Amino acid sequence: MGATASQLPKDLLSEYQELTFLTKQEILLAHKRFTELVTREGRTSAVTRVPMEKILTLPELKSNPFRKRICHVFSTSELKDGSLTFEDFLDLLSAFSDSATLEIKSHYAFRIFDFDDDGTLDQGDLEKLVNCLTGDTEDTRLTTEEMRQLISNILEESDIDKDGTVNLSEFQHVISRSPDFVSSFKIVL
Repeated sequence: MGATASQLPKDLLSEYQELTFLTKQEILLAHKRFTELVTREGRTSAVTRVPMEKILTLPELKSNPFRKRICHVFSTSELKDGSLTFEDFLDLLSAFSDSATLEIKSHYAFRIFDFDDDGTLDQGDLEKLVNCLTGDTEDTRLTTEEMRQLISNILEESDIDKDGTVNLSEFQHVISRSPDFVSSFKIVL
């Protein structure tokens, strides 16, 4: 642990603690895990960025059906390639931590489910969401009629203003009635 602590200056560690929902130990562990993903050539650049493919090898993300969307939502890369800096990685872990608020968790869940990044969950987003949850294989894929009925039910329940989409406040309203959402929306290193 001494080597990890010396690689992350105390003032930076304190700043990360203030800006995230993570403890000192969680930040140090995140730094250790992130550093293990960095290639030797990547360590020389000013802002180290780990490619999405490497991030997805983490056991905590490997089996998450939304793993690629999670990387894209938290990535600050101008290339929109899902690569993460250490600060992006901390933001991800912070939003998925036990200490994050319902508002933070629901905001990021909404962004993850908004596959086309247009600020609403429309029929296309909901279809991709369902396919991620059920598995998009021949055996698990819903029929066209089952999908239509399910999306219709989701919109009936969630689309308060009846515009055919679910916006962030409508999504947060639905989430607020789901007591297990906060405890299930987490990633622990």
